[in-house]
Amino acid sequence: MPSIKKSDQQYSESDALVLELWYLEASNVLLSAERNGDITLAQTDAFTSQLEDLPITVDSSTWRQSFTRTMTFAPSYGLSNYDTSYLELAVRESLMLASLDRTLLKAAQKAGVSIYLKEKQG
Repeated sequence: MPSIKKSDQQYSESDALVLELWYLEASNVLLSAERNGDITLAQTDAFTSQLEDLPITVDSSTWRQSFTRTMTFAPSYGLSNYDTSYLELAVRESLMLASLDRTLLKAAQKAGVSIYLKEKQG
């Protein structure tokens, strides 16, 4: 089911590289929104179908960085290892970071990582 929002269509034009846990995290956000009454089951199903159609690749190297780069980055940016893993992936692969987490976005800017949604909206 294609999105009718032009901005969603623009975002789906490029591939995304995500952590192995990203699918669990995304589904948890949808489940929480559904439980809170913010969205319906039908909206969850529609959005899930849209996500499944996006060109998303799972990074298979994040776990290898856990005890090295990720643990080194975390104290420097005041992040948990979990959040730092997103930053580490963006730095390692020279990618823009897509997140709504303000602390993570601030750390990304400090690390010189471009912000995906911010640049797409501008």
